[in-house]
Amino acid sequence: MTNSERTAVTDTADRTFMMERVFDAPRELVFAAWTKPEHLAQWWGPTGWTLPVCTLDFRPGGVWHYCMRSPTGEDAWGKATYHEIVPPERIVYTDIFSDADGNPIAGAPEMLITIEFAAEGSKTKVTSRAQFASVEDYKAILAMGMVEGLTQTWDRLAAYLAQ
Repeated sequence: MTNSERTAVTDTADRTFMMERVFDAPRELVFAAWTKPEHLAQWWGPTGWTLPVCTLDFRPGGVWHYCMRSPTGEDAWGKATYHEIVPPERIVYTDIFSDADGNPIAGAPEMLITIEFAAEGSKTKVTSRAQFASVEDYKAILAMGMVEGLTQTWDRLAAYLAQ
């Protein structure tokens, strides 16, 4: 995918990161890829990373606890709590770095993430908005490579959907 086929927008003052991309798959299929551990395990994470742990209770109030493993064996745990699910239109959740037991890491940035799925003929436009509690949290996540990481993750999703 070329940079012209995706849009990433950052707004430091508003503490918001937004990224859009059109996937060559119907909305119901793209939405389904976000809803089951067996799907997420195939594409979640940057290039070369795996998802060896992925437990998912996909309902408002439910939790997604996961471990991303780098190619060098480093583990990065995360915990998401779902707030709103409107199939196949929208998913809203908070996400934070956690330990292996699902306890949030003290001082870790928490993001309120809204994922929207819009049908565009036989394709789907996905819009992700991440809102941060503070400018410091926002800058810290951007410095960790959020744009590159999400771009690579969505490249993997596009490849998975093409199968």
